[in-house]
Amino acid sequence: MNSMSLKIRFLADGMLGKLTRWLRMLGYDVEYIRDSPDEKLVERAEKERRVLLTSDLHLYRRALRRGIRAHLVEGRKEAEKIAGMAGRFKLKLKINPESSLCPRCNSPLREAEASVLRSLIPASVLRKHQKFWVCTNSECGKVYWKGSHWNEIDKILEEARSYLRKNLRVKP
Repeated sequence: MNSMSLKIRFLADGMLGKLTRWLRMLGYDVEYIRDSPDEKLVERAEKERRVLLTSDLHLYRRALRRGIRAHLVEGRKEAEKIAGMAGRFKLKLKINPESSLCPRCNSPLREAEASVLRSLIPASVLRKHQKFWVCTNSECGKVYWKGSHWNEIDKILEEARSYLRKNLRVKP
């Protein structure tokens, strides 16, 4: 895991599912709470010493009044939200599967041999790709590879880096 992911831990409210997955892919520890009252989110962020992420101005202000570190996530596009996070917390906008966390469950990933995964992924994928990563959480076990979606991932991250350079005058 990268050094920043060990230092900064986030708690995202139910409105930030996509951002949660992005941050996990980037290697950052993000707990995602889908349905929870604001007070429970604030309490958990405080108890676990996590930065509360929300796009709810009321919840953001409530957390700040309690002395909880919080970040108001703004932006319409995912790239804008990612850029805002990177600018505020100095996050690296580069995915390294060796330090990524499972976008689904927040557990570490490990590289896995294609032969072991034969029953879990389509034969066409096995023919096209050599590197695979699997979630270490046995209840999840999701398998990942750099498939055709990788170009879209790179595009969104480049858009976020560009947004940082243009609007925040911060180097990504």
